[in-house]
Amino acid sequence: MEQSVTDNTEKSRFEIQDDGELAGFAEYHRSGHEIAFIHTEIDPRFEGRGLGSRLARAALDAARDQQLAVLPYCPFIRGWITKHPEYADLVPATHRARFGL
Repeated sequence: MEQSVTDNTEKSRFEIQDDGELAGFAEYHRSGHEIAFIHTEIDPRFEGRGLGSRLARAALDAARDQQLAVLPYCPFIRGWITKHPEYADLVPATHRARFGL
């Protein structure tokens, strides 16, 4: 199965495709040098295959590449960062306590 993650800027979301079919997305709001993740969803037909993790990693890697500060309002993204502390530096130090990081 081929999986890919793309930034659909028109819809303000990162999308993950599985064999050409939309499997999930991570919605965001971008303002200046910040990106606020607000909602992540994986279609129930694709759950349990690690697609959410792959989507989170790709979205956060893109934020790092673009030198964006991450505001993880989305519980899934926030939880993923908690499990992968090497990404906590993307959240501004002044906001980490607010997000429990």
